[in-house]
Amino acid sequence: MEQIVSNLTNVDRENFSAFYAREFVAMVSLAASVSGDASIAEDLAQEAFHKASDRWSEISNYDKPGTWVRRVVINLGLNRKRRIAREAAAILRLQPAGVACLPSEPDPEVWDAVAKLPGKQRAAVALFYQEDRSAAEIAEILECTESTARAHLFKARTTLARLLGETAGNEPNQLVPAE
Repeated sequence: MEQIVSNLTNVDRENFSAFYAREFVAMVSLAASVSGDASIAEDLAQEAFHKASDRWSEISNYDKPGTWVRRVVINLGLNRKRRIAREAAAILRLQPAGVACLPSEPDPEVWDAVAKLPGKQRAAVALFYQEDRSAAEIAEILECTESTARAHLFKARTTLARLLGETAGNEPNQLVPAE
């Protein structure tokens, strides 16, 4: 944390430190969900807070500075996931026939399925379930309309139901918040 706030004035440092303490755990959780890798979630959250500290004089004046940091966490997580997918595809192309890759650590079944969702759907699910965000808040964070946020949640629920072997019609509003 000291490295992050080293460039701030004393007053800004106190404000940023309070913001950091209030938001850090939620950002790590969001990063884990979006990136699909809990082991690097703290690094992603730290990187997002570092970017926020660099622009703290501007961001601290926002109505919701946490929204800005959440966008950064989501972008960092999605970028990392895309990079890993490209690297894995390259490794598979270069791998000799008949050589098996070592399996990764098993994740809980549901979050493994969530990790297979497209980025915006994965982010919407993480924000809705882990942070208990409304569709309006999700829309603000993802920079889309509220109906698009609801659509991300609906599509995520439908895909998760298929991936987890559930009937999509059992609980139609489970992942879609009421209006």
